[in-house]
Amino acid sequence: MKTLRPIVIRPNPGQSAIERLGDIDPLHARLYAMRGLSSAVELDYGLAQLAPVSALDNIDAAARLVIANRERRIIVVGDFDVDGATSTALVLRCLREFGFKDVEYLVPNRFAYGYGLTPEIVKVAAERLPHLLITVDNGVSSVAGVAVANELGIEVLVTDHHLPGDELPAAAVIVNPNLKGSTFPSRNLAGVGVAFYLMAQTGRILEEQGATGAAKIPAKYLDLVALGTVADVVPLDHNNRILVQQGLMRMRAGRAVPGIGALLEVSRRQLSRCVSSDLGFSVGPKINAAGRLEDISIGIECLLTDDADTANKYARILDKINNERREIEATMREQAFNYVDQLGEQRWPRCVCVYDESWHQGVVGLIAARVRERCHRPVIAFARENADFLKGSARSIQGVHIRDLLEAVSTAKPGLIDKFGGHAMAAGLTLAESSLAEFKQAVVTQMERLYPDADFSGAIVTDGPLPGSAINLGFARSLRDAGPWGSAFPEPMWCGDFDVVEQRTVGEKHLKLRVRPAGGGDIIDAIAFNQAGPAYRGIVQLAYKLDVNEFRGRETPQLVVEQIAPLHKPSA
Repeated sequence: MKTLRPIVIRPNPGQSAIERLGDIDPLHARLYAMRGLSSAVELDYGLAQLAPVSALDNIDAAARLVIANRERRIIVVGDFDVDGATSTALVLRCLREFGFKDVEYLVPNRFAYGYGLTPEIVKVAAERLPHLLITVDNGVSSVAGVAVANELGIEVLVTDHHLPGDELPAAAVIVNPNLKGSTFPSRNLAGVGVAFYLMAQTGRILEEQGATGAAKIPAKYLDLVALGTVADVVPLDHNNRILVQQGLMRMRAGRAVPGIGALLEVSRRQLSRCVSSDLGFSVGPKINAAGRLEDISIGIECLLTDDADTANKYARILDKINNERREIEATMREQAFNYVDQLGEQRWPRCVCVYDESWHQGVVGLIAARVRERCHRPVIAFARENADFLKGSARSIQGVHIRDLLEAVSTAKPGLIDKFGGHAMAAGLTLAESSLAEFKQAVVTQMERLYPDADFSGAIVTDGPLPGSAINLGFARSLRDAGPWGSAFPEPMWCGDFDVVEQRTVGEKHLKLRVRPAGGGDIIDAIAFNQAGPAYRGIVQLAYKLDVNEFRGRETPQLVVEQIAPLHKPSA
């Protein structure tokens, strides 16, 4: 039987913290205060509350560099994930609408060129005779690639959000909120957020130069910004929540680019009711699948087209690729789970490394995430990159900065890692296959040194019990609309005791229940995905989210159960 995870309740914020959020529903105010909000301003998602565009370091010089090349060929060099795809589509759409005539994009195939502005991809770009390369969602670690571009007489503008290394590339301008010494108030911008700021400043300058309406153009594409921000799982601080909420509002109003609408439709999601989880769990994976298995250009073209039929065609292709990705992932996941299960929980290292020579390198990030969910500790999954090297993808847990961990390994063992980069929660690396055993030991050693008190319990963090009177459709709807929820601003999770009234297995592996709050109340439906198995009797403790279920046009409240823990006999 699966080991039950401990359930913990977020610290009580205190009445004064709740009152500072103003005159709003007390339950909502408590939720917001438990997530660290301290004033009503942090609930204002108007564009006027965005961190000033001019506050982003080097943004003015970057925008002026773009404008200086308006009559010349510009190539946008993207990345092969959703953040990179939305960044690429955003910049191309804006520049073309600004009136730039010669703008193209190039995204390196991950299997042929690897990540970022490599010397090889610069040489491919050079064949198109550009005057300016603009990187989006990459470039801050592309020292060698920028050097080659400089040698070829091609200017480079780097826009990125990844953490920089000790050496910066010699680009004409670098825009990155994580540059050392940056005073920008939101370090959590996704790559598409940085690209949006660049386009916003470009539009403002063009407007000042007489291009009427240019300043308003970037905001038309906040749907792209929302999608990339959510899909890249960056922390949703106030600034990012504004960007996401504004994008969602555009979608619900029917003003999304056709590709997003088509991807929602093929995902059986309604554009008019789109929420952040639809972007993160339905739309994003379909675009990512193209970058993982084939060519992210399919996803970019889906986001670039203004023709609904073309968007639908691309959406169906992306859906098909995503189904293929699921099949590949299922096989790899089973192999990874077998490995850690055979190893045994007591022998799991502080950082779990899994590898099989048959694995697909485009899917190892997903495997790292799945194994992390099972082991509740940092995981690095490897696949073969070529005859000599492995490609690794790392996923971490709260409290362990995975890029810093890799940097510590690289410092302690120079040359062991060929290259690496990433964020606090996700990173990538390459190393020689012959170095894997040494790397496994080195990463555990650095984990012990840097994070001796790391929490491997996998605790489910909840907002506590939800009063039975609030378990209703109205409150479920209000929670759905109270976001945008996401990384570092999690959707509410509750815990409580319930009587099991009925239960049955659906779809072979899911558990459908009808439960009643143990303290009294109405019977409500519940679904526990991938938890079919034991029959539950009497009172159980549930960790759950309160959701709105729609079936045949009728909405009902539903509990989406994270964990079921048996307690005792049925209540009288």
